[in-house]
Amino acid sequence: MRRGNFISTYSKRKFWPVDPKVEEVNTMDIAHALSMLCRANGHYSHFYSVAQHSINCAYEAKNRGLSEKIQLACLLHDASEAYISDVTRPVKKLLNEYLEIEERLQNAIFKAYNIDDLTDEELLMVEEIDDAMLNYEMEVLLNNYGINNLTLTRQYDLSFRMMEEVKNEFIESIEAIIKKI
Repeated sequence: MRRGNFISTYSKRKFWPVDPKVEEVNTMDIAHALSMLCRANGHYSHFYSVAQHSINCAYEAKNRGLSEKIQLACLLHDASEAYISDVTRPVKKLLNEYLEIEERLQNAIFKAYNIDDLTDEELLMVEEIDDAMLNYEMEVLLNNYGINNLTLTRQYDLSFRMMEEVKNEFIESIEAIIKKI
């Protein structure tokens, strides 16, 4: 018997976020949900999706000359949010059970894409890119100083984009990177 209850996904599958199975992780579900999920809890100046953020993180990893494995990790670093949504950072750090669920789910997703063997150093690179992108997003989309001094290799497109377009780019990016690994 599975732990917890299931959610119904875009592809009409049942998915148990508290008890994830690698074989149930689905690219279409991740791409669709992340393209519909707004960053910053909806506080940016316009809709900017988690999928757009993740695509930009993958581009940043590529621009830094990092491996395809790290590029894929950057693309999928928030993929758990497709199944459990997101909680803002100040609150999330207080929710130990949520953090455990998120970690278990993220590990299953990384395993599904054969990147579950990332080193601590590689995971730190992904985290640094995520934080640098957040900093850039806050400056551009909130007209606010970022939270850190991390910089990016270039400026990225943070404009509003239609969800279907972003979903398709997310899927194409996964497929292109996987072919190179």
